Amino acid sequence: MKKLEIITRPEKIEDVKEVMNEAGTYGMTVTMVSGCGMQKGRKEIYRGTEYSINLLPKIKIEAVVPDEAVEGLIQKITEAVRTGQVGDGKIFVYNVEDAVRIRTGTRGKDAI
Repeated sequence: MKKLEIITRPEKIEDVKEVMNEAGTYGMTVTMVSGCGMQKGRKEIYRGTEYSINLLPKIKIEAVVPDEAVEGLIQKITEAVRTGQVGDGKIFVYNVEDAVRIRTGTRGKDAI
């Protein structure tokens, strides 16, 4: 099993959900986060004073998926959220040793 951690623009959440649902992956956790990377924020002017906003709003989507689904999901998610602009986001892949469904005690792939 692998854990996908997708960090992207907030307006792309529906695109990611659609790709995940089409792939049969319904379990995910979505968190509103702030971050900076290559975008390095932006300059704003408020009442004549310029200031820098370097932490931009993003969403983080976490999902645990079977090993065989990872490459296909990465490709489809990348296609769905890519705008070609700096700030499109990143996908991180982690190994997951085990999963346990608390209600039933089911373990492994059956728990996801």
